[in-house]
Amino acid sequence: MKFGISYSTPFFGADPETLLGFARDAEEFGFESFYLPEHVALYPGAKIGTMELPPSLPFADPLECLSFVAAGTRRILLGTGVLLLPYHHPVTLAKRLATIDVLSAGRMRLLTVGVGALPGEAKAVGVDFTSRGRRADEAIDVLRALWAGDESGVDFSGEFYRFESACVYPKPLADLPIHVGGSSTAAARRAGLRGDGYFPGGMVTAEERRRQFALARTTAVAAGRDPDLLEYTRWGSLDMSPLDVEVLAAEGVTRVVISPGEADPERRRAALGAFAARHDVSVR
Repeated sequence: MKFGISYSTPFFGADPETLLGFARDAEEFGFESFYLPEHVALYPGAKIGTMELPPSLPFADPLECLSFVAAGTRRILLGTGVLLLPYHHPVTLAKRLATIDVLSAGRMRLLTVGVGALPGEAKAVGVDFTSRGRRADEAIDVLRALWAGDESGVDFSGEFYRFESACVYPKPLADLPIHVGGSSTAAARRAGLRGDGYFPGGMVTAEERRRQFALARTTAVAAGRDPDLLEYTRWGSLDMSPLDVEVLAAEGVTRVVISPGEADPERRRAALGAFAARHDVSVR
């Protein structure tokens, strides 16, 4: 099992010392990866399910934060959980992600994309909320085409994005994986059809999780892809036991991401150290 850390900018803020301290602690204790979430724009009354999101929550840009983290660490892999793909133009995004990968010596390995759940956020960036799934599918295709393209350029003609002879350099140092986040059946299908991994959210039942991961795998098979290459990431908790991890592993989970709730450096290090010792955390 691989273990990652998610840093919540809404909870801990974008303080550079705190952000880098979390990442360095995670790296020191052997965690594989470091994730950040995204919201592009909030608004009064924004809710995800029953949870209201105060408009002043400081959701810092995850890619800018990961670039900063990369400069202050040596090994830990960089991830998003999740990047709201329909709200980014994929040509610009291809350049940004490849640049981070090059500057971090190939550590932009855990890009996880989602489609967003807030209609007002889509409206703020001029995106039809009902089109966001189709936009995400098309954007994944654009990213991969641009990264694979050479000096002759790439042509693309889709519903949302069209260009001719586009060349985007630098390239990622290796194929840049794209994981799919989300707990809907559409997300599970997207993971199986286009993703390198699946990272569902936390607000579904155990039976729904089993069905959705099975759907991701059967979709991969139908598309002629190897379902065993599909990584499966799940949220965990700081107090989870080795037995909890064994149960997840039996379900096919390959990575667990936890969100430490302690900003004080000494207490944070103690909590992460205890988790690392309990689970024999090390990069595998």
